Amino acid sequence: MSRTFLITGVSSGLGRAFAQQALAAGHVVAGTVRDPGQIAEFEAPAHGRATGLLLDVTDDAAVSRVVEDVETRVGPVDVLISNAGYGVEGTVEESSMDDLRRQFDVNVYGTVAVIKAVLPYMRRRRGGHIVTVSSMAGLTALPGVAFYGASKFAVEGIAASLAQEVAHLGVHVTSLALGAFRTDWAGRSMTRVPRSIPDYDSVFDPIRTARRAKDSNQPGDPVRAAKALLAVVDADKPPVHLVLGIDALNLIEEGRQRLSDDIAAWADLSTSTNFPAGQ
Repeated sequence: MSRTFLITGVSSGLGRAFAQQALAAGHVVAGTVRDPGQIAEFEAPAHGRATGLLLDVTDDAAVSRVVEDVETRVGPVDVLISNAGYGVEGTVEESSMDDLRRQFDVNVYGTVAVIKAVLPYMRRRRGGHIVTVSSMAGLTALPGVAFYGASKFAVEGIAASLAQEVAHLGVHVTSLALGAFRTDWAGRSMTRVPRSIPDYDSVFDPIRTARRAKDSNQPGDPVRAAKALLAVVDADKPPVHLVLGIDALNLIEEGRQRLSDDIAAWADLSTSTNFPAGQ
C-alpha cells in the first residue's frame, strides 16, 4: 500500500536514504531541505512522487505552512520522519550556552514543532506514524557530546510520552536510537567546539581524534537503516524505541547496566525517604 511520507532533512545522509528507500518501495515522499538548489535534485529521479520543500525547522510558522502545503498539495501525511538535526561536539565547560540553545532549537524544538503541526491531521484521521530520529547518545550518556546527547535524551522522552498519549487515536510513535552510520554527521555536519582548557586533554582529545578517524568509515549502512525503518512502518505493533546498529546496541546495554548497578547499590537509601508505613 502506498503511503505519503513527510521527511525533514533529505538533502543528504540518513534523511536522503530514508527518502530514496521509501520512493523505491512505491511511496510518495515530501522532503524538506535548507537550500533551494537542492529541491530539483531531490525531485528529479522520482518521476513525480517526490516533492521538495524549503524549510528551517526552527521557524515555527514555516513548519505549520509546510505541513499544511503537504496535506493540501501532496496528500495526507501517513508517516512523519523528523530527521533534521545536527551534532555539537565538545566538553560541557568548553561549550557555550549559545551552542546549547542552537542544539535544542534544531534537535528538540524543531522536532516538536513538526510533530505538533502533523498531529491534528493524524488525530482527526485516527491514524499515522511519527518517527523521531534519535541516537545511542539519547539512551546512554557519552563523553564529549553532552549537548547533543541531552537533545536526544529529550527527543526520546518526548516520543515515549507522546506514544502513550496518542495510542488510543491509532497513531504510532517510534524513536530511532542510531549508532554510527556512514553519513556526514561526524564530518561537515558536526559543530566542533574549539578547545580551551588543557585539563580535558587526556579525556577529550582521544575522543575527537577517534571520531575524525572514523568519519566515512562508520559501521552503519544508511540503506540498511532505511530498509529497517520501512519494516517498522509496515509492522502492526511497531516499537516505541528501536536501536539500530551493533555499536549502539552494545553501548546502550553497557549504559543500562551501569544505571542498574547504581540503583541496586543505593536502593536502601532510595527507600529510606518515604514516611514509615501507616503514617
